[in-house]
Amino acid sequence: MKRNINKIVFSVFVLMAVFIFNACKNSEKHSENDGHNHDTEKETETDQHKEENVAVLTDEQMKAAGIEIGMIEQKQLSATLKANGSLRVPNSNKANATSLFGGVIRSLNVEIGDFIRKGQVIATISNPQFIQLQEEYLSINSRIEFAEQELARQRELNDGNVGAKKNLQNATAELNTLKTRKSSLNQQIQMMGINPNSLSNSNLKSSLVVTSPISGTVSNVFAKIGSYVDVSSPIAEIIENTALHLDLQVYEKDIPLIKNGQKIDFVVTNNPNKTYTAEVYSIGSSFSGSSKTIAVHSKIVGDKTGLIDGMSITGMVSLDDVSSPAVPNETIVNSDGKYYIFLVKEQLEKTHEHKNDEAHNHNNHDHDSEKGTQFVRMEVIKGASQLGYTAITPVGEIPHGTHIVIKGGFFVNAKMNDTGEHGHAH
Repeated sequence: MKRNINKIVFSVFVLMAVFIFNACKNSEKHSENDGHNHDTEKETETDQHKEENVAVLTDEQMKAAGIEIGMIEQKQLSATLKANGSLRVPNSNKANATSLFGGVIRSLNVEIGDFIRKGQVIATISNPQFIQLQEEYLSINSRIEFAEQELARQRELNDGNVGAKKNLQNATAELNTLKTRKSSLNQQIQMMGINPNSLSNSNLKSSLVVTSPISGTVSNVFAKIGSYVDVSSPIAEIIENTALHLDLQVYEKDIPLIKNGQKIDFVVTNNPNKTYTAEVYSIGSSFSGSSKTIAVHSKIVGDKTGLIDGMSITGMVSLDDVSSPAVPNETIVNSDGKYYIFLVKEQLEKTHEHKNDEAHNHNNHDHDSEKGTQFVRMEVIKGASQLGYTAITPVGEIPHGTHIVIKGGFFVNAKMNDTGEHGHAH
């Protein structure tokens, strides 16, 4: 009996030991699983954080959204002086194309905005008087020949004391008059653009050409086909835009701050989104009218596209040499109370694999390649804003030469947010 009891106690002890061992093992396994799940959650959070700050756009998406890529620029947006002014071309670089003879416009070969070279034909003019001048020139040669013969005859008579001296004098005067007229006609015909030596009864010209006196851009056309023009009526105005410069009107009290060589950033009144650059080369010494301002002359540096004589501008004169990183205003995107710009991280070429019926039957795969660009978001702190640019201080480091989104950042940000919210759903 006692032996049976001992066996029962021993069996119970063994069962309890097995139960405790299994419980401990399950606890350790549960802890390992908890740790693994915690690490997975961490990795998931990290991956999600990365996706929230990265967006990939195809070339087609970028083109459709009007996204433009550029660089961070260096601008002087702190110590500056603001002033108004205008663009001007010196009169020595302007010219009117005119005709030396009156006539009716037969053809007009230029339009406003055309670039023409010196000597290029602008228009043709016709006038019956042109024919008359050529006819007279051709006929005067025979008249001169007759006058020379008459003069020779009068000399012979005078030498023989037969003719009157007065007749000899008249013959001499007539010949000189005809020669003078021929010389005048010769010059007039040359001014018409016709070679007098090439004239004959069969090739008389009824029109003349008007050419450009300088090379430049046609800024105005005053005549039209069929209209009559004379010497005082210009047909077109030509401006040599290479001599275009900026006249900034600066008040007397600010003149001491201006020096030769200073940079001026300016925008045209009718296009404030594009910034141009000029450099001071001369400061006026007299007031401009009753405005009590002095003209500061500056040459335009770099691109002059879209600039025309007479345009009004607003300029900012840099008073020091301190510059800071700056981007166009529309580059910066406000999201959740913070300001961001978007950096171009890398160019990508994603390959999409698909199957068609024939390929499926033969276990072959077709591939499509789609080019895209990867963008990352960088937080920045905004600084001063002037003339469409804003100074920035990046929160992180931006490698030198990094390209950024200068237009269309809002779309990139929306794409980035969409990726962050739904990236794990795909």
